[in-house]
Amino acid sequence: MGLFDVHAHLTHPKLADRVDELLERARAKGVTSILCNGLNPSDNEAVRALAARAPIVKPCFGLYPVDAVLVEMERLGVDYPRDSPPISGDEGVAWVREHVSDAFAVGEIGLDGYWVPEALWGEQERVFRALVEIALEADKPIIIHTRKRERRALEILDELGARRVDWHCFGGKVNLARQIAERGHYLSIPANARRHEAFTRMLETLPRDKILLETDCPYLGPEPGVDNEPANVGRTLAYAAELWKEPEAAVLGRLSENFEALFGVAP
Repeated sequence: MGLFDVHAHLTHPKLADRVDELLERARAKGVTSILCNGLNPSDNEAVRALAARAPIVKPCFGLYPVDAVLVEMERLGVDYPRDSPPISGDEGVAWVREHVSDAFAVGEIGLDGYWVPEALWGEQERVFRALVEIALEADKPIIIHTRKRERRALEILDELGARRVDWHCFGGKVNLARQIAERGHYLSIPANARRHEAFTRMLETLPRDKILLETDCPYLGPEPGVDNEPANVGRTLAYAAELWKEPEAAVLGRLSENFEALFGVAP
């Protein structure tokens, strides 16, 4: 058994300069697998380089739902904060297709209706479908990001027959989260669960064999305004044990089995 973080951004500018320190703290807390999720080709390259030198890091290659339509958003004059020049959705899809064999999972990918205007939803869905199909053809698990378009993302995944799926930081209704779990998909709970009512409800009510742990670091930490890090999955484990009224070792065993069921290897 090992602790794990199925969604981290260790290549984020806030963390990249101290990543070795963060990895050492994670190891000290018993973390054995950290899934680092890429956002675009340049970030995927950084993820790949980090994983090559730090075996605890498992590389996940993806195309963030906003990055999938950044070129079109720029043409429409939509302002979006970004760290790298926009690339086309087709360029992002091509990168993932070329490197998917080296990926632990395909992610993060999905749909975003918060930043992306409705006029571009069709294009965003086209790119999302292409990425899901790449994952299915390569028999890779999928890590989903959705914002304001959760039900539509589920419809597309159902249509394409995707079953090996984790929904990271699910922001929709808890009732929809239950429907997602009924499909056989997993939902990963961030480290801010103790101060977030919906994540607490998910821990309390979702099938326990469909729950995973994540941080989404540097975001969603246990304390507001403090950068999150992979070591904090231990705090979510402790909270789950408290809610389930079970020993932490038993909860870790259950969650480790969940990880292996989705990703095909022990954490």
